[in-house]
Amino acid sequence: MTRLGVNIDHIATIRNARGEVFPSVIEAALIAESNGADLITAHLREDRRHIKDKDLLLLREVIKTELNMEMAATTAMLNIALQIKPDFVCLVPEKREELTTEGGLDVIKNFDNVALMVDKLQSNHIKVSLFIDANEQQISYAQKTNAYAIEIHTGKYAKSKDNYYTQPEYLQIKNMVEYAHSLNLTVNAGHGLNYHNVAPIAQLPHIHELNIGFAIIAQSVFYGLPSAVSQMKNLIAKDLIHSQYLKSGLGENKKITTRWTKCPERVIFLFLTTSRFQRQGVYDDFWNWS
Repeated sequence: MTRLGVNIDHIATIRNARGEVFPSVIEAALIAESNGADLITAHLREDRRHIKDKDLLLLREVIKTELNMEMAATTAMLNIALQIKPDFVCLVPEKREELTTEGGLDVIKNFDNVALMVDKLQSNHIKVSLFIDANEQQISYAQKTNAYAIEIHTGKYAKSKDNYYTQPEYLQIKNMVEYAHSLNLTVNAGHGLNYHNVAPIAQLPHIHELNIGFAIIAQSVFYGLPSAVSQMKNLIAKDLIHSQYLKSGLGENKKITTRWTKCPERVIFLFLTTSRFQRQGVYDDFWNWS
């Protein structure tokens, strides 16, 4: 089953907006864990716009699952990671002026530095993933760094409004997941994934882990964090998706697929989280929404 990493950066964003000590990223992490998260992801940015050093130190001590630290490939961040000793480090590109990470790390251009970072981290028993675009050359160079994993940037895919299964971005990701797997890389994915578009990516063979943050935190505003995490966990569960979505050829039926990928998110939530004896109303919604 695909693992779910819950990114808690935007809990810290809310906290920092008023300079308060709440909401607590530690409490958010514990709630996420107790509702299905397989690991906790946090991005320590150079400008400390959300997660702070102290947050990571506390998370390392408190959480029961695994800690995934996202960071730029700099000496300063390397030293912090070696102090905190997360289970995983994901090396990402970083610009001060960006609102969120824009595009993948250019491993080809920065190969020597990235390879050095990978070696120093993994020699200290910290597994490294590289956040990169779904590009064959980038994946090939990522494999040459000896990194444990790659995390494919899904931002362009997530922004598309077309049928997810036929869009070029999805097909490129699908092909590159297969290629990375052929190189014996562990393949993760993330960025921009939400309740509406996560299923096609979660269904791909060889996807090991999805890291999702903003959509879960946004959904928690209305439904609460426990529900938001558990709903996402249900959506990425391959056995549930295959039995409820692909059964009867849904993925091959253009009319049904179009409805599925464009229908309201609440219908998808209900369809995947209610028992089969309660779904008649959900089926009605699925076919009658406007």
